Order: sequence, then C-alpha cells, then structure tokens
Amino acid sequence: MPIKRRDFLAGSAALAGMAGLPLGVRPTFAQAEPSYKPEEGASLRLLRWTPFVQGDEDAWLANTKKFTEATGVEVRIDKESWEDIRPKAAVAANVGSGPDMVLCWFDDAHQYPDKLVELTELANYLGEKYGGWYDGLKGYATRDGKFIAMPLTAIGNAVCYRDSHVKAAGFSEFPKDTAGFLELCKAMKAKGTPAGFPHGKAVGDGNNYAHWLLWSHGGKMVDEAGKVTINSPETLAAINYAKQLYETFIPGTESWLDINNNRAFLAGQISLTANGVSLYYAAKKDPALAEIATDLRTTNFPIGPVGQSVELHQTSSILLFNHSKYPEAAKAYIKFMMEGDQMNAWIEGSSAYCCQPLKAFADNPIWTADPIHAPYAKASETLRPNGYAGPLGYASAGVMADYVLVDMFAAAVTGQMTPEDAMVEAERRANRYYRL
Repeated sequence: MPIKRRDFLAGSAALAGMAGLPLGVRPTFAQAEPSYKPEEGASLRLLRWTPFVQGDEDAWLANTKKFTEATGVEVRIDKESWEDIRPKAAVAANVGSGPDMVLCWFDDAHQYPDKLVELTELANYLGEKYGGWYDGLKGYATRDGKFIAMPLTAIGNAVCYRDSHVKAAGFSEFPKDTAGFLELCKAMKAKGTPAGFPHGKAVGDGNNYAHWLLWSHGGKMVDEAGKVTINSPETLAAINYAKQLYETFIPGTESWLDINNNRAFLAGQISLTANGVSLYYAAKKDPALAEIATDLRTTNFPIGPVGQSVELHQTSSILLFNHSKYPEAAKAYIKFMMEGDQMNAWIEGSSAYCCQPLKAFADNPIWTADPIHAPYAKASETLRPNGYAGPLGYASAGVMADYVLVDMFAAAVTGQMTPEDAMVEAERRANRYYRL
C-alpha cells in the first residue's frame, strides 16, 4: 500500500525527535484519532430512555441535529420508559434486528457481548483525550479488556427532602447515619409527612435503594470470587432495618416504579425520598410547586454499620449492535456525541442529572451552579458496581435484570416471606446465574 507524503514526513519527524532521547527512554505515543466514514445512504436508529429532565433530551437532540447537518446521516431517536429499555434491548440483541444503538442500563452489555460491535479503538482515543474513564463506568462497558459498549453517564441518586418538614420533626440537620435516619423517618411519619422509597421493580430508584440497604450493612450478593453470599448475618441486619423503615413509609411503595416517588413527592404525599436532580427541576419549573422547590434539599445517603458511604448510581452506556447495516456511521455518531463540544453541552443541558463518564468534564460549570447539585457531582467517581464484590459479567447482569435483590427486600418488608426465607430465595435465584 503506498505511503502518503504527509504520513512519511510525520514519521520522519518523529524518528528525528527520538534520536535525541537517552537510551532506554521510550516516548508515549498518543492514541491516533480514529476516522469513521458513514456508509453510502446510511441512516441510524437510536433507542434511549425517556428523560426526567427535558434539557437532557433537548441537548441530545440538538447534538444529533448537528451530526446530521455535518454528515447527512439521519438519526431517528425512539424513547421508552426506563423499565422497558432493558427488555427491548434484549429482544433486539436476540432477534438481530431493531435499533442500531441503545442507551442501556448498568451491565446489560454483558448479557449479550457477542451481539455487539467492539468500540475499543474509539474508547481508547476518547479516554486519552479527555483525562481517562471513571473506573465504575468503564467496568460496565468492558469485557476481557475490550470495550463492548461506550460508557455514557452516571445518573446520580441522592436523598431529597423537605427541609421545613425535617425541622418540624425535631431535627435541625439531616442525620449522617442509618440509626439517626430511622429516627427521622419515624418522627416524620408521626408528623404526617412520611418518607417513601420504592420497593417495586424500579430500574433506577428501586435498585439504588435496595443496594444501599444491603451494602450499608456490610452485605453483598457475591464475594470476590463470584460465590453467592447473600444469605448472611449482614443481609439479615439490612432486611430488619428495611422492615423498620418500611413501617414509616406511605402505603403502596411495594408497587412503585421509577416515576411513582417523583409524583408522590411533588403531590405532597411524601416529604423524603431518593431521586435524581430531576425531582428538583420538576418542582422548580412549575409555579404551583414553588414552595416545594424552595424547601427541597439534597444529601447523600446516610452511612450504615459498614462505616463508609456506599451507593449505587444509575449508569448508562451506548450499545452498538452488530446487526446494524451502518456500523461506520454509528461509530461516527458515537464519536461526535462524546467529543468535548457536544458532551459539555449535554451535561450542562441535563442540569446535573447526567454525570460525565470522562474525567476532563468534571469541571463543567453545572456542578457548582446550584447547591442542590452537590450530592450528584461525584456520582461517576463514587459509584459501586452492582456486581460487587465479584466480577461483572453475564451473572451480575442477569441478577440485576431479574430484580433478585429488589424482590428480596420487597418480600421481606411486606411480610410475604420471613427475612430468612427471603434470603434463601434470593440465594437460590442468584445461583441460577452464577452457576452457569
């Protein structure tokens, strides 16, 4: 293959520079910028989750429009509810048709890695250019050292509460530990301003809450070797604590999906829950909810007996299916959306709802624009993967997709099972995946 003149000159200059280096010293070569030429007549279809912050979608669509104007490639954006993204993506992977790309959840990519286009070249380029990937998000998108998806965002989760109602319950400041948190919830119920956390199959809020309950008491689904360890004294302690909290909740939280705690809080039915920053902005944009918006405060989850902050944050990656007819166009689109101008615009448009996957974007001004944003600012940095403490893979993805942990707590707190039986059932279900 002939060598282009500019490539020859660039190589010659590099060799000349190396000549002056001391023996044994080797330069670090920058990752070459990949170039993807969209196929003739290419068009793309992306499936993403329904936004809870309108600015997220507006910025994403604006960036997509810029891509189409620059390349001529039309990109159709379809939306589904949070709970429907996972099964829709799984169907597309298994039947080999449907959207070219999906904004998936957590470690979903590990359920069907052979159905995905490898994105290592692009991910390495982006990682080197923008300060490196956060480990948690990178782990969700990599398998055997290769990127099987593109890390996109962590959607931070924090406790949201009515400040005046906390003070009316006798607390001048929000409790820092789980014992104080339980006492606060009891006092708020007595005042008629109860808490409410989802025990239903809520992809984000339900999983975030269940994992915090477990981890804060030292429990874990599996150990470092991937052996199922959910049936433990630590898990029992977490369940018993959850049962006490559940008694302080508004009725019906066992059926809540991701939208329900938002609605209950904004309707004044509850005064304490956990959510993304979307809850704040939903109140702020509605004049009728001005009192709630002014009174709303955010903080990180209390620390339990384990002695450290341990939280799960919703994470999303971009999947590119190998059934796509236009993989080069799709990679060009992903690259465009991840570059600095577009990524910063999306993060800012999301109003602290979407946390950056690459460290260079941590100084985006949105994180200091409002004190409410503070608990969400480090979601990508502090998240603990749902497969903790074992490796991510098919088993961890399957256990989460099957709501094993969420169902364990729900069955126990509602009295459908004893705590001990709930642990045994969770152990049985988890072993179906980890024994494969």
